[in-house]
Amino acid sequence: MQTPILRQQGAGCVPGFSASKRRCSRPQQHQAVSCRAQKGQQVSAAAAVEAPVQQSVGLNEEELPDPNAAEDFALTLPDMSKTVLGVILGGGAGSRLYPLTKKRAKPAVPLGANYRLIDIPVSNCINSNVNKIYVLTQFNSASLNRHLSQAYNANVGGYTARGFVEVLAASQRTESKAWFQGTADAVRQYLWLFDAAIRDGVEDFLILSGDHLYRMNYQDFVHRHRMSNADITVAALPCNEKQASAFGLMKIDDHGKILEFAEKPNGDALKAMQVDTTVLGLDPARAAQEPYIASMGIYVLKASAIRQLLNESFPDANDFGSEVIPGAQAMGKHIQAYLFDGYWEDIGTIEAFYSSNLALTDHPNPAFSFYDRDAPIYTMSRFLPPSKVQDAEVRNSILGDGSVIRAGCRINHSVIGLRSLISEGCTVDDALIMGSDYYETVDECALVPGCLPMGLGPGCTVRKCIIDKNSRIGADVQIINKEGVSESNRENEGFVIKDGIVVVIKDSIIPNNTII
Repeated sequence: MQTPILRQQGAGCVPGFSASKRRCSRPQQHQAVSCRAQKGQQVSAAAAVEAPVQQSVGLNEEELPDPNAAEDFALTLPDMSKTVLGVILGGGAGSRLYPLTKKRAKPAVPLGANYRLIDIPVSNCINSNVNKIYVLTQFNSASLNRHLSQAYNANVGGYTARGFVEVLAASQRTESKAWFQGTADAVRQYLWLFDAAIRDGVEDFLILSGDHLYRMNYQDFVHRHRMSNADITVAALPCNEKQASAFGLMKIDDHGKILEFAEKPNGDALKAMQVDTTVLGLDPARAAQEPYIASMGIYVLKASAIRQLLNESFPDANDFGSEVIPGAQAMGKHIQAYLFDGYWEDIGTIEAFYSSNLALTDHPNPAFSFYDRDAPIYTMSRFLPPSKVQDAEVRNSILGDGSVIRAGCRINHSVIGLRSLISEGCTVDDALIMGSDYYETVDECALVPGCLPMGLGPGCTVRKCIIDKNSRIGADVQIINKEGVSESNRENEGFVIKDGIVVVIKDSIIPNNTII
């Protein structure tokens, strides 16, 4: 069975290009169109399904169509649910996001009131018809495993689809007692398992990160990868000079093939990495403003290449971005760039995480929104009651399910998470409150000294802070960073300050009348 490359754009349309460069043509019904047709040869639909695109076209590299130009024909690909394996890298200990990662894996950190970080790449995969998904992690994976099993496995898999979303935790083996040493090493340690997927027809590995916020159609990404006959394709973000020095940059030729890598260059080395981004689809005005392309840490690799690179060419390499991919380019592998011209944010630090969450409340056009009917972000079905607001003022904020905002509260530019209790007379400004994992009974509350309930007590004022789940904030508490401290580790008191943001640690108790 064949499915169109682009589920939402219509047959033959290629997203990511300016209007002047976007062209569509519709193939005749029941006809698979390939590059071979340009040579006067007929290719059946069955033949197009049975072989990868680069094998069926019958052209050498010089004759291949430019993968970054809009085609004059539409192309159908084999079902991506059978030919692409999604591998989401959960990252290390999450020290930059600590203390949010104290009791959970980084991809399990709550996001946008109702979601978790892992929901972003998993939802992008599902919306792109990639339904074989592994999540690799080695730190505090219990809550992540529980979330994924309850949110996705009953819906992604089936008797015929054979889809799944599974956590692969680091484990010791007979040949090695080491834990994951990096992104490439994590994949290498589970190649024995991925071999089964290759035998079942997987042709490409889609390598993703678990701490990015973006919405992307991977079908076009994989399509470009196959059309270019690349060994590896790297998702690239256009950026200006000020942004570029914070990223790993790439230099490309006139066909989008990567010629050089540079990690966070400055000065003359930075200027040397300028490229003509019109090659990848930007219009000339944008290209002049954003003459650099930065790696997003998102890759497509041929299944045939990944084993060679990890086990033979670079058996000791630990990281894809800094070791394997630059090394593959140096040894002559075809590394292609793919332009992603949309919102993308690495939310691996407290400051970036805080800012990205509050940016969801921007009005009327936030940079990222969960309100997209064609590409929704999925999460666990919790069957919670609607939130209740009792004679309170709520402005430019997001309320998670099952929350209660009591009388006299004023909430502005904040994100209020699941099952949050905001008691009478509270003021909440520029705050991220994650809520609670469960509703507490009176008997459970009685076990806590003073029966201090989870949530904000009466008369609290909180500003520019993150309050993690199940925290108990007493009456008349002020969390306002009164002294303007940038960094402070007061974990024994239930909070830390990072980048000037107060972070109350999960399950902490902040007594009545405390001023932070």
